[in-house]
Amino acid sequence: MQPRPLAAYACRPEASRGRLHAEPESATRTAFQRDRDRVIHSTAFRRLQYKTQVFVYHEGDHYRTRLTHSIEVAQIARSISRGLGLDEDLAEALALAHDLGHTPFGHAGEEALDAALKPHGGFSHNDQTFRVLTKLERRYAGFDGLNLTWETLEGTVKHNGPLAREKLPRTIAAYAAEHDLALGEWPSAEAQVAALSDDIAYNNHDIEDGLRAGLFAVKDLADVPLAGPVFADVAARHPGLEEGRLVHETIRRLIDRMVTDLVAETGRRIAAAKIASVVDIRALGRPLVAFSEPMRANDRALRAFLMERMYRHYRVSRMQSKARRIVRELYELLTSEPACLPTEWRALADRPGSATTALVVADYIAGMTDRFALDEHYRLFDRYATT
Repeated sequence: MQPRPLAAYACRPEASRGRLHAEPESATRTAFQRDRDRVIHSTAFRRLQYKTQVFVYHEGDHYRTRLTHSIEVAQIARSISRGLGLDEDLAEALALAHDLGHTPFGHAGEEALDAALKPHGGFSHNDQTFRVLTKLERRYAGFDGLNLTWETLEGTVKHNGPLAREKLPRTIAAYAAEHDLALGEWPSAEAQVAALSDDIAYNNHDIEDGLRAGLFAVKDLADVPLAGPVFADVAARHPGLEEGRLVHETIRRLIDRMVTDLVAETGRRIAAAKIASVVDIRALGRPLVAFSEPMRANDRALRAFLMERMYRHYRVSRMQSKARRIVRELYELLTSEPACLPTEWRALADRPGSATTALVVADYIAGMTDRFALDEHYRLFDRYATT
């Protein structure tokens, strides 16, 4: 599909609300293209290669990592944006940035860090992503963070909808006081596209990873709405097809059906609400980008299947138990003995157990890859480790 002219309701880079720190515009790239490129060149983005979602990085070369997942989300977001006449570069930037704040070991690591940080406000990967984008990346001479446009930061913060000011995470609250992100409004259509592209990629590719890991079999999906019938249709059209091809062919068809449904339903909503501008989207009071009701039901059924057969599988539960223990032990040791932090991190901490030290340790741990967290735990807890 060739790029179509931007729709009237698309975000336009030339109309961006700008950056917190003013910069000259590029002669060769739009503001949103620069945002995307800054995310790709960031240290946090490279680390996603060794951060996992369900499986620890060393369990197999072909399981998804946060990096491969983010690239897949970006591809889906671009396709949907093209179909709706939205700005593809903004949607891609949001898709590539959405997981930068995740801890090692996926949700298990986040749960452990959140529990450890309860006395200091807890931990949120969404807030941590915002910390990465606005504070923790230190690459530029004139500012901390990546100094992204208002639209990219808004979409990152509100990808799941408006935020209540009384419940804002610490970093988002501090930034919004200086650079208002209109937190009570719905985000742009590009941000909503990125959020649903995440769901499409996550659910469909977890089918493949779960099958590859042997947590369930193709026949177990027979009664799952949409997934089961599509598997059956592919098998009927291609008798005797080897399982690897059967799985890939089915997943690409599932993604296509979900994308097609989302574009059609969103187009219907745009017409029904007479959406004519980005302002209309933000003031709508409800999501604009969405699946149809039948597809939402299919999505819920697939999530329920994956929750029962994959995320709660005993092999996954054992890995998550170990992951939580590793993160908890790292946090407890480093907050009680901040002298054990690497020099540059030790300089940011203060006395043992303080709120400042706790947040520094959380930043340090959240930035770890699975591999580095395992190695750091070994260095700190194995009595025979020397470095």
